[in-house]
Amino acid sequence: MTAFDSFPLGQPGFVSDILDRAAHLRSDDAGLLTLEQHPEARAYVVYRDSLVVAQEGSGFRALLGIEEALRFGANPGTIFLGLRAGAAVFGMGISAAAVEKLQARHDVAVTELRGMAMQGVLPPNQLSAIAMAKSMVSWHQRHGYCANCGTRTVMKEGGWKRECPACKTEHFPRTDPVVIMLVTAGDRCLLGRQKQFPPGMWSCLAGFVEAAETVEDAVRREIFEEAGIRCSDVRYYMSQPWPYPSSLMIGCTARATSQDVIVDRTELEDARWFDRAEATLMLKREHPSGLAGPHPFAIAHHLVGRWLQTDPGTERS
Repeated sequence: MTAFDSFPLGQPGFVSDILDRAAHLRSDDAGLLTLEQHPEARAYVVYRDSLVVAQEGSGFRALLGIEEALRFGANPGTIFLGLRAGAAVFGMGISAAAVEKLQARHDVAVTELRGMAMQGVLPPNQLSAIAMAKSMVSWHQRHGYCANCGTRTVMKEGGWKRECPACKTEHFPRTDPVVIMLVTAGDRCLLGRQKQFPPGMWSCLAGFVEAAETVEDAVRREIFEEAGIRCSDVRYYMSQPWPYPSSLMIGCTARATSQDVIVDRTELEDARWFDRAEATLMLKREHPSGLAGPHPFAIAHHLVGRWLQTDPGTERS
């Protein structure tokens, strides 16, 4: 099995096997402590965009025992993610100093999450829980002080809230909505390139939903701003959590009502139309010019793949 086989059409990374979040347990401090001390409790340890994993032979194990995580240097504060087969799963952070000490060890690695997921190193059915751990750990690291009065806040509700002891303001983790869309015009689809993309890679256009904006309006606005294309008939396909640091990718399709591409070079390196034959070769990594579509790990791949499976004779006119 290759890394591409890990994410069949309709199943990008971070979407499968979500834990039982068991939110009713978050307010039970004593109960959570008991769950954490149980020998079956496990944790994902997050460092920035990387994961602390145990090395076992030629493979890696991301789900660590609590004591094991602490021995590796993880911070003692835990975030309750939920239950898996009745056992509690937590998220934990780790300091830069502790990570530096791990560099000389051969039984543990600190490896970039996205790379491991795209290479198929991590089981796809653990990625949603890992995404939750990464988002939550990152949120706590960035929101240690009250935005209302500046006082140091404290963790509450199993890590799903921070509370200010001075002004009593409650702070909750947020998710930023992002639209990502495949715009089509008959037998062609619109794809773009950003400067940070690998050489030859093209993908769907995307952008953040702004305040007081609908998903449909965000799709139309972003496509026009980045590529100068007007579009209509916006439809929802599926969503994908994206823990960088905590976004929700809202996958949509739209039909172009104009076709002259005018690229916003501050947002994109380039954008152009691709026909079905070329897009098919790009997804298969068989394009004669070395062009490639997005990896199946990302929702963009599934937007293009679903369009390619659609009978051209049944498409919207």
